[in-house]
Amino acid sequence: MIQRISEKTGTGREASSRDPVEDPRDRLLRAAGREFAEKGYEGATVRDICLAAGVNGAAVNYYFGDKQRLYIESVKHAHQERVRQVPEPDWPEGTSADRKLRDFIGNMLERMLGLGQPPWQVSLMLREVLQPTEACRELVEDYFRPHFELLVSILDELCGGGLDPPELRRAALSVIGQCFLYRAAGDVVGMLVPAGERESLHTPRQLADHITRFTLAALGAGRPLPAAVQNTVVPEAPSA
Repeated sequence: MIQRISEKTGTGREASSRDPVEDPRDRLLRAAGREFAEKGYEGATVRDICLAAGVNGAAVNYYFGDKQRLYIESVKHAHQERVRQVPEPDWPEGTSADRKLRDFIGNMLERMLGLGQPPWQVSLMLREVLQPTEACRELVEDYFRPHFELLVSILDELCGGGLDPPELRRAALSVIGQCFLYRAAGDVVGMLVPAGERESLHTPRQLADHITRFTLAALGAGRPLPAAVQNTVVPEAPSA
């Protein structure tokens, strides 16, 4: 299995959703996120969400209007939480494009795999991506599109403007697809790859290095893969 924390951990409701100091709206968002991640939109009930949040049953209508808006806002809140937990890289002026690509891919993998963080945010967003609702459209416009356009700009910089926009977008989707595979089908990958190989070559850091090398080679911006595997294409960023 690809290294990530269990989907069944961190799902207890009492730790954060019933914190009396926390704003009731925030408690509702956290409780709803956990319920929706575990049970889906149809399976989760407003009653259970309010009970988990420790609020009155009328609170959903007061803060959000209805269950559908609560769901949309909880999905957006889950994404915001992941961004807060795993912030985007902050590159100083003059950072090379290959360094940016490696950082971008490593950041995306950490967000997708939920490493070291409660997994319900990741599970809820995965459910939404695989079974999209109106919440997905808002996620795409508010969050995914700017992230996607940043990746496209990095690839354009790597290619020196040599690819037209459709090819750049296809290249960007290929990068995202390689990362998403380990989130959506990590257990299947674990069945296909021998255990020793998983431990040595399929850690998040190794995956980020591989996807970076693969992308650079495909774009003609790095060594061919056999040579690249024997040489670290992108050095680790210095610690702050």
